Amino acid sequence: MAFDGMTVHSLSLELNSSLSGMRISRIAQPGKDQIIFTIKLMRGQARLLLSASPSLPLIYITEDNKKSPDKAPNFCMLLRKYISNGKIISITQPGAERVIDILISHMDEMGDMNEYHLYTEIMGKYSNIILTDRDKCIIDAIRRVTPDMSSVRTVLPGGKYFIPKQEGRLDPFSVNKNDFLELLNDSEPLARCLSGKLTGISTILAREICCRASVDPDMPCDEVSRDKVFSCFDHIRKSILSNNISPVIIWNDANHAPVEYAPVRLSMYGKGYSVEEKSSVSSMLYSFYAMREIRDSVRQRSQDLKKTLSVLISRNEKKRLIQEKQLMGTEKMDMIKKYGELLLAYQASIPSGDHADVYDYYENKNIKIPMDKTMSVIENSNRYFRRYAKLKRTREETTIYLKETEENLLHMKSIMASLDTAENSNDLDEIREEMAECGYIKKHSSSKKKKICKSMPLHYVTDGGYDIYIGKNNFQNDELTFHMAKGDDIWFHAKEMPGSHVILITKGEEIPDSEYETAACLAAYYSTGRQSKKTEVDYVKDRFVKKPNGAKPGYVIYHTNYSMTVPPMIPDNVRIKKD
Repeated sequence: MAFDGMTVHSLSLELNSSLSGMRISRIAQPGKDQIIFTIKLMRGQARLLLSASPSLPLIYITEDNKKSPDKAPNFCMLLRKYISNGKIISITQPGAERVIDILISHMDEMGDMNEYHLYTEIMGKYSNIILTDRDKCIIDAIRRVTPDMSSVRTVLPGGKYFIPKQEGRLDPFSVNKNDFLELLNDSEPLARCLSGKLTGISTILAREICCRASVDPDMPCDEVSRDKVFSCFDHIRKSILSNNISPVIIWNDANHAPVEYAPVRLSMYGKGYSVEEKSSVSSMLYSFYAMREIRDSVRQRSQDLKKTLSVLISRNEKKRLIQEKQLMGTEKMDMIKKYGELLLAYQASIPSGDHADVYDYYENKNIKIPMDKTMSVIENSNRYFRRYAKLKRTREETTIYLKETEENLLHMKSIMASLDTAENSNDLDEIREEMAECGYIKKHSSSKKKKICKSMPLHYVTDGGYDIYIGKNNFQNDELTFHMAKGDDIWFHAKEMPGSHVILITKGEEIPDSEYETAACLAAYYSTGRQSKKTEVDYVKDRFVKKPNGAKPGYVIYHTNYSMTVPPMIPDNVRIKKD
């Protein structure tokens, strides 16, 4: 994620335009490293989030109002003392640093007007929020830095605030062409040189400059057209300085995840990625990190369900092995029945002993039948019949149990595959509901059970204008196949493996073969065969897909189908559509 100096510059211009002259009506500290300002606007209010989290430092206008602790932390109380109800004079960026300086005027208890700087430093593990007076003397910081923590800069009350200089780096906003060309006068890879020798240029933006210049980012600097590289860099720089920007979020079509953002359009992403344009840098940052937070939460919750499923799958696989072993133990039951029948047939001619030599009229040969010499021939015959009856019962019952175990395993593995496709909490809630209905996890009590919001299946549109729908869980699979799809729509599914039901909408028209291949590739991708080079996919008209009575969600049967072998992938000729 490119929260670099260029993004910070665009953000500071935007915040300065919308918030300067406004007053801070409320200050809260919902987290250890987070501050939220509620700012009174001409109409309504805005919330400004400042985060110094080492893993996720941020600053943007947010729509969320996070809950604050009952007792405000010390730094929050200090901010309330010095700048609560203060007026924002300006919001600027010092140089090209990842720092935003909010200048605030506030009247103290003596009636004197004072000015304060609130610096938000977006610097990874060194991120911080620091309050200083007008002379940049530190009043306090959300994270104090002592001499034993850093030899470069301490952040303690009474100290002087400064931003450590980055030796060997030039300011991208003021660098001239000659200095820029001199910068590239070595054999270092171009993208690494740009991001390493220019302040505020991230690796992503450096690679974008290379892309616009039609240059391999890993090519040595002294082998490229440096004038062309400077021209592309200068175009981006001028767009940032003039605030002529186009904030965008880049989405990966394969897993529907946000992968990158930037204040300018990124041309380095082509097929397989979608561009979402945003109206402002703040809305770009808010949307990106809100979606990331949702996906992280979904991933964490899905891991808990996967752990439960893994245990259940392991138990059922052990159960299946035992049942298969029991079935193997019944393989001789027909022979045992035959022994009983032969002993009964030849009872008059068989002498007592530990075996009987008789003629097997089933297979036309002589055989030797073991006997218990303490029993009569009839008793030995009855003993074989009892053993046969017991084995027959075992086979019948074990066959039923084994089928049930295999169905459970297939169902559990299909749920496991659904967890990999889940995108939001509604998807997970549906999966959890399915697991509860099948007895895999405990159901919520009626008093605590919340209403499940129905989630939507994935919707792709091909370049040819055809709609393809993909179920993200077994409930959606059933809904797609038996309610949404029409009889002439084409149903796809990876052959003999857990996966999503995929529906190609035909609208009663003749569909080109290329559209079949596209839908088959999607069906292979959204299955457990995703990691294979090739996956076999069955397809048939939806009217021929049936659901047996009492079958588990997602389970269907079909006949007279066609098959094709395709690579599991998101084809280049489709794009995700957000319904």
